[in-house]
Amino acid sequence: MSFNQLSPMQTAEYPPFLYGTAWKEEETRRLTHLALRQGFRGIDTANQRKHYFEAAVGEGIADAIEQGLIEREDIFVQTKFTHIHGQDARLPYDAKAPAGEQVRQSLASSLEHLRMSYIDSFILHGPSVRKGLTAADLDAWKAMESLHEEQQVGYLGVSNVSLEQLQTLCKVARIKPRFAQVRCYATRSWDRDIRDFCAANGIVYQGFSLLTANRQVLNHADMKSIARRYGKTPAQVVFRFAIEVGMLPLTGTKSAVHMAEDLDVCDFRLTISDCHSIERMADEVGGPPFRVKIKRPGEDQ
Repeated sequence: MSFNQLSPMQTAEYPPFLYGTAWKEEETRRLTHLALRQGFRGIDTANQRKHYFEAAVGEGIADAIEQGLIEREDIFVQTKFTHIHGQDARLPYDAKAPAGEQVRQSLASSLEHLRMSYIDSFILHGPSVRKGLTAADLDAWKAMESLHEEQQVGYLGVSNVSLEQLQTLCKVARIKPRFAQVRCYATRSWDRDIRDFCAANGIVYQGFSLLTANRQVLNHADMKSIARRYGKTPAQVVFRFAIEVGMLPLTGTKSAVHMAEDLDVCDFRLTISDCHSIERMADEVGGPPFRVKIKRPGEDQ
């Protein structure tokens, strides 16, 4: 597998950026295809109809393949198994089945939705409780390990996880997670504790909501100054910062212009001083993490 626009810190195991398909609904097919046309080679989705339209992701990918934009081997596709508490009535599995069987049913449904014979990365879409891991979580992970051994999925990972939960999973798992996907807040030191654990244990930290969760940093005068110096937007600086501190960032923009901008972050490097400044900005603004949506110029959401 080969990916273009790789940064010096990354290999061809996975692309430098993932396009997130949550909350796109009827626009999912078009936006997935658009993302691939703009140059994204990593697609993140989930078999959770409540927030994702996985079958439409598959349609968008199929359109791109049919039109000769890509081949299956050119792209990295990641989907997720979601416990029943995170689902609505449109379940991809039998509600009465054990967790391990639900994982298998969910993956079978994902393969059908995505029109694929394998998935590059399969994620446990959050533990079933806020603290600790339940028997259902462990059964789900064991089923995921089996699917990996059967070569139906490549990497395994977990999302929406605390440091304590990730540490516990790493202790008990036969196959350790390769990815940890977490909403990243600047006001929590850009999730430094989890990132440090990931770096020490061969886990790639996937950061999402890097823009929408960090409005105060994007609007900081020092961030705007750094962006002007490099001829980039504050959003591009945030994504470059994420890459340089070892994250695999996700973006979910609906704008073709911003898709191109988000990918255009591999032609410059931040200085150590820049990175320290970005870390300090969060300390200066303080307060609780933002959960509001932001609009970039021309953004339609």
